[in-house]
Amino acid sequence: MAFDTLGLSEKVLAAVEAAGYKEPTAIQAGAIPLVLERRDVLGIAQTGTGKTASFTLPMLTLLEKGRARARMPRTLILEPTRELAAQVEENFEKYGTNHKLNVALLIGGVSFSEQDKKLDRGTDVLIATPGRLLDHVERGKLLLQGVEILVIDEADRMLDMGFIPDIERICKLIPFTRQTLFFSATMPPEIQRLTEAFLQNPARIEVARTSSTSENVTQLLKATGSKDFDKRAALRELLEGAEDLQNAIIFCNRKRDVTTLFRSLERHEYNVGTLHGDMDQRTRMTMLDNFRKGNIKILVASDVAARGLDIPEVSHVFNYDVPINAEDYVHRIGRTARAGRKGTAFTLVTEEDHKYLAAIETLIEKAPEWVGEPIDFETAAKERKARRRGGKAAKDVKSSNDNEAEKAPATGRRRSPSKPRQPQPVESTIEEPQEALAPIPVPSISETSGNRKSRNEKQEPAFSPGVHIPAFLLREPRPKKAS
Repeated sequence: MAFDTLGLSEKVLAAVEAAGYKEPTAIQAGAIPLVLERRDVLGIAQTGTGKTASFTLPMLTLLEKGRARARMPRTLILEPTRELAAQVEENFEKYGTNHKLNVALLIGGVSFSEQDKKLDRGTDVLIATPGRLLDHVERGKLLLQGVEILVIDEADRMLDMGFIPDIERICKLIPFTRQTLFFSATMPPEIQRLTEAFLQNPARIEVARTSSTSENVTQLLKATGSKDFDKRAALRELLEGAEDLQNAIIFCNRKRDVTTLFRSLERHEYNVGTLHGDMDQRTRMTMLDNFRKGNIKILVASDVAARGLDIPEVSHVFNYDVPINAEDYVHRIGRTARAGRKGTAFTLVTEEDHKYLAAIETLIEKAPEWVGEPIDFETAAKERKARRRGGKAAKDVKSSNDNEAEKAPATGRRRSPSKPRQPQPVESTIEEPQEALAPIPVPSISETSGNRKSRNEKQEPAFSPGVHIPAFLLREPRPKKAS
């Protein structure tokens, strides 16, 4: 099948041919004709199968007729992250070279004033993240009553990031007669509920089993210790031994680990960059651009780079941590083996990762192969339980000994509860003067308050009879020097 059989306009076909594409992918061949028919579409496909072009190409054809008005965009595309939104904008620039359409990008990290200027000129295509879009609506700079086509891209990622309430709010601001295009790589039950609420009699296009991985990805597991230095050493071993390693993305579960691993690889003289959500937008885009151009060979990233980023020539993906969410594994390894290429995905596995690995194997219905000796999770679990029992037994023994020591006196005999133990006098190794043993008269409060002596007169220390007095307190005070 060729693109010219899908019903696209001559301008769009010319741009596709100039981009070097000959045949549409399965999701594109199924979705484009339905979008041109103005039907709601639910598209489910593996990451890297061309979902973005499946809605950008027909949208360009439909937008050739009509004109945009100030602050009232004609179409709206919602993306979960800034990088995905910027990537969709690049697609419209590439395929819309023969069109005179105004495209606006509303994402965080960019000044409101520049975005307001684009909205005031009129926008044919508005690409936005939910948070920044609602900011403009609340400021009165944007009206959504003119939206004809709504695209919700990477819906499962929207769910993970907590954007579903924002999307529900946005949908209430858009006319009910809109056309809705809903795309996702996975279809959990929560997303299924949203499709029933947002779409009207949608045409479902599922070109691959939900949550499946590409057959072009070689999935491998590597056993490692739980300590950070063990994992870093295992990762360097894989980097050194990987065949045909052109560039790679290394995924970590936490931003803190992203920074730590980046510094470690930098110290070992790897050509490495980093990407995570706490970086400002300019730095993030610069880092991605350098990675695409080959200036950076290894990119250490959080899951902000796991969804939808189109970097075609990524040869390897390394999971420094086993993802807690099994669906994140599908998206991570989907950064390689794109557009029909081959790719390799390694995952470092510790003894504590059995639950997460089992969830991944259940989701993808496949067990990745091990590199080297696999982990016997059953034996490892028994050893951990034994260690915990041993540690608990040692604590119980210590606690029992402490209780016995509290109950018994120093002689080892249990003292009678009816006869309280009398305090024993403590023998002193310091010879004390005899006068210190004699009773010392203690003045009453009334005497001391009413008849105070001057500081120069010698006062007797007010000690109780029979109390041990340190020797240094019995020394005579030094005489004052004559002035």
